Amino acid sequence: MRFLVDMPLSPGLVHWLSTQGHDAVHANDLLLHQASDAEILPVATEQLRVIITADLDFPRLLATVSAEAPGLILYEAGTIRRPKV
Repeated sequence: MRFLVDMPLSPGLVHWLSTQGHDAVHANDLLLHQASDAEILPVATEQLRVIITADLDFPRLLATVSAEAPGLILYEAGTIRRPKV
């Protein structure tokens, strides 16, 4: 599988995924370290990557735009950023 690991998560996750045979990149590697979630979504969609994040804004954003892609894995063991209310 192809993954895009979001900023709240360690680049070490990219290394581990790669050792498991996956194509994984960290947002920082794609110069997305200051990108908003809305800017990350089209990159992941274009590159056919599943986003792995600890950012709870992503599920709401995907639901708001009724997105069918990209896929999303919410990794709650990372540094959790609560959505802005």
